[in-house]
Amino acid sequence: MNLRQLTPSMPLLVAFEAAAKHESYTLAAQELFLTQSAISKQIQQLERHLGVKLFQRVGRHVELTTAGRKYYGEIKDALDRIRRASLQAMTSDTRDHTLHLATLPTFGSKWLLPSLHDFYAHNAHITLHIHSRIGPVDFSDQEIDAAITVGSGNWPSLIAHPIQNEQLIAIVSPEKAESHALTKEWVAQQSLLTVASNPDAWHDWFLYNELDPHTMHPGPSFELTSHLTQAVHAGLGVGLVPHILVKDEIARGELVAIGTPRQSLRSYYLVYPPQHATLPALVAFKEWVLSLKSPD
Repeated sequence: MNLRQLTPSMPLLVAFEAAAKHESYTLAAQELFLTQSAISKQIQQLERHLGVKLFQRVGRHVELTTAGRKYYGEIKDALDRIRRASLQAMTSDTRDHTLHLATLPTFGSKWLLPSLHDFYAHNAHITLHIHSRIGPVDFSDQEIDAAITVGSGNWPSLIAHPIQNEQLIAIVSPEKAESHALTKEWVAQQSLLTVASNPDAWHDWFLYNELDPHTMHPGPSFELTSHLTQAVHAGLGVGLVPHILVKDEIARGELVAIGTPRQSLRSYYLVYPPQHATLPALVAFKEWVLSLKSPD
């Protein structure tokens, strides 16, 4: 079959996409700043080109046929990809000097942001956009170039560089610390606050301290470590959090550490899809952030 027959012109496809989205020639015309007659003619031309009916009239309205609905599903995704590719091409020079980085909110504010002045001192030509993300990062929408996340490092489809160990420490408010002996047995009787992304942390802590996990008293769960530490400070229970995220509060006496930090089964990683590996801004950021790598 002639390839030209399989490749309708872009104006026809854009008119069809708008008409299919609204199932209305009138609304399609308004969206594309054309007349309703022009939309109708373009749809008719596309139907002749393909040799199939894409719309059917139902009273005074139009509806997609079965073939039209299937065609719309394919065309919409294809046009979206073309538009994204065009935007990337149009902004390629800017993209070389821009990095969109997703990071865990508390880790970003406590570990990354305080050091960014050093990054900019060596990379003044790069603009870094920070996006807060909790949980897995979706790279399919092309908004995010790279991410800092926490886990075991098992992301088969991504390139992952470890940047910081995670060491967990049990913490309590100063008021509770003043009135109790902070033994592991005392901790086992308290309301245990957890971060939602690491629900097994207390179970592992109990096993490490030779305590029976069945005796735990689970307390509230929090999405953000910063919210958990605020709850601990308010006396709502005992928290188990990454030491690096609370060491300043411990040093200032705002929180009291119970025991010593111990290595978690997780670490913090810089991750990104292989196709982003050569982005100049990402290369510069990767070199810089890996130079910060150090034990907690």
